[in-house]
Amino acid sequence: MAETALLRAAVFALLPLLSQLPPSVARPADFAQDFHVTWADSHVSRTGGGTAIQLLLDRSSGCGFASKNKLMFGHVSMKIKLISGDSAGTVTAFYLSSETDGIRDELDFEFLGNRSGQPYTVQTNVYAHGKGDREQRVNLWFDPSADFHTYSILWNHHHIVFFVDAVPIRVYKNNEARGVAYPNAQPMGIYSTLWDGDDWATRGGLEKIDWSKAPFRAYYKDFDIEAACAAPAGGLGSCVTTAANWWEAPSFQQLNAAQAREYRWVRVNHLVYDYCTDRARYPVPPPECLAGY
Repeated sequence: MAETALLRAAVFALLPLLSQLPPSVARPADFAQDFHVTWADSHVSRTGGGTAIQLLLDRSSGCGFASKNKLMFGHVSMKIKLISGDSAGTVTAFYLSSETDGIRDELDFEFLGNRSGQPYTVQTNVYAHGKGDREQRVNLWFDPSADFHTYSILWNHHHIVFFVDAVPIRVYKNNEARGVAYPNAQPMGIYSTLWDGDDWATRGGLEKIDWSKAPFRAYYKDFDIEAACAAPAGGLGSCVTTAANWWEAPSFQQLNAAQAREYRWVRVNHLVYDYCTDRARYPVPPPECLAGY
């Protein structure tokens, strides 16, 4: 842990310099500079004195925003305050995606709305070379609508880790040597959306949106991008990552001891669905499940 803390402290000390050296990206992101609204501009607004972005869902539309550039490997995080009260049927999302038809790579956080008093569920999914259907669901151990919490994705050549407040909740290892696809050839953009998912999101679609509670609001702030490069959203650019990038260092190639304990705690106490153990869908477990994850 001390080694990790020192390494990260050194990285952050260099951020002002690194941000001036294209094509690398290693700095806190600015919404106006680094993102754009992708749909329903009228439903996206600044709040909190301009420090946060509000997404709104009503009967007329959901909404979303995306990064102006695509990124290749690294660490991306944002703080999110989810919909309060009865949010059943809504989906608030934060994800990375290559947006390439047929061979899409994508790393998903999807926050599934709930009836008041029930735990919020976060679903993660990994698409690699066009293949997804790797859902896992975790019930959050706190109320994510009461305050902002940090949601992060670490993506390097060795594994992908989904974090909630620095606690790992999902690890997807690079098992290409065993024939398992891994997203390592396409830059991905950063996306956030709020939308109507009541045909599946809450209890498999049994709980519908109560539109009398609309509009529904989710809030985003403190966007942070530390990545190998920025490629224009319309093209691949020259995204190259090397062992010199901090996220490729040995300290980040596997969970450390403390993170491994936290990860076991999450899986024992809060994991509510894992595609690897769903024998109705997969009588034979997918190869990455047999290889370890």
